[in-house]
Amino acid sequence: MPSIALPIRKDSDDLGEIISSDSEELLARLHAHQRKIVAPADKKAFRSLTCAETAKFVGVQESYIRKLIATNRIADPSPGIDTKRLFTLDQLNELRDTLDRGAKRGEPTKYVPRRSEKEPIQIISVMNFKGGSGKTTTSIHLAQYLALRGYRVLAVDLDPQASLTAMLGYQPETDIGPDETLMGVIDYGGAPKNARDVVLSTYVPNLHLIPAGLELMEFEHETPHHLALNKGADKRFFLRISDAILEVEAAYDIVIFDCPPQLGYLTMSAMAAATSTLITIHPQMLDVMSMSQFLTMAASLLDVLKGVGAVTKSKWMRYLLTRYEPSDVPQHQMFGFLKSLFGDRVMDAAMLKSTMIADAGLTKQTLYEIDRSQVSRATYDRAIGAVDAVNSEIESLIRTAWGRHS
Repeated sequence: MPSIALPIRKDSDDLGEIISSDSEELLARLHAHQRKIVAPADKKAFRSLTCAETAKFVGVQESYIRKLIATNRIADPSPGIDTKRLFTLDQLNELRDTLDRGAKRGEPTKYVPRRSEKEPIQIISVMNFKGGSGKTTTSIHLAQYLALRGYRVLAVDLDPQASLTAMLGYQPETDIGPDETLMGVIDYGGAPKNARDVVLSTYVPNLHLIPAGLELMEFEHETPHHLALNKGADKRFFLRISDAILEVEAAYDIVIFDCPPQLGYLTMSAMAAATSTLITIHPQMLDVMSMSQFLTMAASLLDVLKGVGAVTKSKWMRYLLTRYEPSDVPQHQMFGFLKSLFGDRVMDAAMLKSTMIADAGLTKQTLYEIDRSQVSRATYDRAIGAVDAVNSEIESLIRTAWGRHS
């Protein structure tokens, strides 16, 4: 077997130099990989939806959409191309508007489910302090699902690693500049931006993004110093993220925080702003033991928030099992164990472990972005069915919080 020629390295004895060198090389390789996936001038785009998918997201039967086309109530979305009708996301939203034509302005309708002025914005914190628990995968699938269902969604990336930002089409190292994350809004420098100035559009019409980047680490580093110098300012500090959301909340129905995998100041501020909490958990003993520590620490931090007057109010809190394998007996038993402990706070639906989700992530895609006809249909249907079930259950919780029927 021929030997593989490896580059000759001369290692420094300075740890900082080693890490810096490796960081630069890895970043260069990742950028090269990114250019192979998406050319520099290209932007991510969402594929067109089949008639069946369109019917699912709108909430009608596929036959009803075909009837609307046949009777000229709506235009044929792709006339003369082939027998397969495909809807763009703009056409999906136009269909909703057509079906709800004549509805009372400013009120939620059957097909355009936006909140009314009387219904408060729903802010969901997706969290766990153990990496690999599926927070970002859960956050982006939930955000896209809700946007495809017709809600106005703002995804807020609070993780300095910025995986959610990258999944939504922005390269953190090149596309996001200084003060273009939430740090620019909650900055201690004296000239903070309005939250509107850091909101980015995405390739999904109803989904916007506040991106992340390494500068969010400054929030964790500067905050202790700021609190030490400003005695009595604790409450206003913990409400900084909440205040930022207030600046843009009129434009959205739902906000989703993708929190960092740690219980730091960013996560604490997200907890103070959130109306609901979703804790992801991999159903294995080590992860459950880790979650026990997470809950103990979270309870202590919530006491800190209460102590400074930043009272947290939660419409609901749920545990979501991720990377779940129903055929794995120990995992199935752990699911039952958690259900026996926490009851309805453990979601009935679970994010299944799936090669389909993992493979999609390699090209920075979600299951909703993958064309079913291009992959194994049985594997895809199993994975998308589980994801839809999770997101539908969360949507039901959101609608219940608004006082609507599920």
